[in-house]
Amino acid sequence: MRPRGGVRCRLVARVTAAMALTLLVLALLGALPGAQVLRTITFYSSWMIEQRLYKLDVSWPKLPEYFTGQTFCVGVDPISDLVYVAQRGVNVPKVLVFSENGDFRQAWNSTVEMPHGIFVASNGTDSSVWITDVGNGKYGHTVKQYSTSGKPVQTLGTPGKPGSALIPLQFDQPAEVFVAQNGDIYIVDGDGGLNNRLLKLTNDFKVMWLHAENGTGAAQFRIPHSVTVDSVGRVWVADRANKRIQVFDKVTGEWLGAWSSCFKEDGPYSVRLTPNEKYLIVAQLNINRVSILAAPPVGSIGDCIVVNIIQMADEVKPHLVDVNVKTGAIYVAAIGSQQVHKYVPLN
Repeated sequence: MRPRGGVRCRLVARVTAAMALTLLVLALLGALPGAQVLRTITFYSSWMIEQRLYKLDVSWPKLPEYFTGQTFCVGVDPISDLVYVAQRGVNVPKVLVFSENGDFRQAWNSTVEMPHGIFVASNGTDSSVWITDVGNGKYGHTVKQYSTSGKPVQTLGTPGKPGSALIPLQFDQPAEVFVAQNGDIYIVDGDGGLNNRLLKLTNDFKVMWLHAENGTGAAQFRIPHSVTVDSVGRVWVADRANKRIQVFDKVTGEWLGAWSSCFKEDGPYSVRLTPNEKYLIVAQLNINRVSILAAPPVGSIGDCIVVNIIQMADEVKPHLVDVNVKTGAIYVAAIGSQQVHKYVPLN
């Protein structure tokens, strides 16, 4: 599906230019402090320059007919340039594998019941595929590691048994997993279940720290839905039902801040970083939007700034995203359109 972005971008550019001009006039008349206006005009000028950052790759995948279920999540392998898509449905392969250019490679269905999140972990030489399973059957409530060909390697949690916050490795509808290059594992546990948790595990599955309170305060969650980690040691969590992103120190688990002003219309469903970590890519399912937010500098969280949006068609319902760390391409798993949409950087 093509995004309805052309008219919107032209309209926003005109409005933005008018706002910048108004602010400049106010500054000349002395109605606003000079420093404040300078900062504001600088922001709007930058926004106008970068108002269109991505375009839809209409040729990906080459055969969309391979998507036969609801596409919930997507993960990119930077080593082999493969794209893994997990889908739900009766009598459909749960995992589809495509090449970077959109060729179908293989499908597998090993011990996957109801996938929610998928992540391809890489240590620079080898890769593995991690899937969170929120099913209520014999495979559900687990976080599972597979080889790239679909062979089961490791299962965290007790399959088929929902857990509670009292037992760290007993999950209840775990939403997503992120595995760092050093093997540290970050899990957001609580896609509507009893748990509302963020856990950090070592590569041998020992708990380093966790936050496990349900609520609206700092370091509390209501449906933690997605997690990613940047290169300066910050953990970014899409706290979906609280309509905010929370940020933590990856070493200590200390709460560093939160963003909420960008999510008045709809909460964040997914969070990923661009390869240069200049932007955060956030999916918002109910308004069919992928937002590009300015990533804050080291030592500052501040408040969020929307740099650009990819407005998708009605009922596309973007759920979770991933970014190719080599090319910068964004892959959006959309439940409504039952497709994965690829957006490539214009620069």
